[in-house]
Amino acid sequence: MKKGLQLLGCLLLFIPLLSGCMYPKGQLAQNKIPYEDQIKAVQTAVNSYKEANSGLLPIKTKDESTPIYQKYPIDFKKLTPQFMAEPPGNAYESGGVFQYVLIDAETDPKVKIFDLRMAETIRDIKLRMKSQKYPPYKEQLAKNVFTLDFTKLGYKESPTALSPYSGRELPFVITGDAEVYVDYTSDLHEAMKNQEVSYKQGDDVREILTNDSAFVPAYSLPYTIDKETKNPIFLTK
Repeated sequence: MKKGLQLLGCLLLFIPLLSGCMYPKGQLAQNKIPYEDQIKAVQTAVNSYKEANSGLLPIKTKDESTPIYQKYPIDFKKLTPQFMAEPPGNAYESGGVFQYVLIDAETDPKVKIFDLRMAETIRDIKLRMKSQKYPPYKEQLAKNVFTLDFTKLGYKESPTALSPYSGRELPFVITGDAEVYVDYTSDLHEAMKNQEVSYKQGDDVREILTNDSAFVPAYSLPYTIDKETKNPIFLTK
C-alpha cells in the first residue's frame, strides 16, 4: 500500500512536467509565427463585422495621443464567436506574441500585426533608466532624438529589436522627454531603394514598410525624406 502511494505521488509529480515541458513548447513555437492565413482570417472577420455593424470597426478605444501604428488594436471579443471561432493562436489574446491592429482605419481598414516583445525590451530600458534617475544620453541623431549609453544602464551589449522586414537587429533611440523607440532607418533606406516612391520632405514615409508586409513599424518615431539625399531621416517639428 505504501509503495502504491509512493508510485502515485511520483506519477502526479511527473504529469506537470510533461504538460509543462512537452506540449507548451510546440504551442509556444506556433504562437511566435506570423501565419498569413491567420491574418487573412482576421481580415475576413473584420470585413464581416464592419458590414454587419453599419461601418463600425471591432477595435479597442485608445487615447488620441496613441502612436498611429498602435492606435487601432483589434478587439477580438467583438469578433468571437459570431465572426470567427476564436482569436488566432499567435495573437496576444491567445498567449501569442503578436498584437493585431488596423491601419487606414478611416478609409480602407487593413489587418496588420506587430511583435509585442519589442515592448518588453523598451519596458526594461525604462526601468533601468528610472533606477538611474536620468537617461544617459550619448549622441544626438536629430532634433530631440538621441542614442543611449547602454553601458551606464548596466547592459553588456546594447539591446536591439528584431526587424520584421529585414531580419536585422535594430537599435533603440530616445527622445528628450525620455521616450524610447525602435529606429527603423535602415529598413526604410532599403525599402526606398527597392520600391518606387514619390515622397517629399515633410511626408511621413513609414507607410512604405507596410505596403508589402503583414507588419507595422510599431514603437517608431515618424520619418520623412531628406530633400537633398532622398534618404530617410527623423521627422522633427
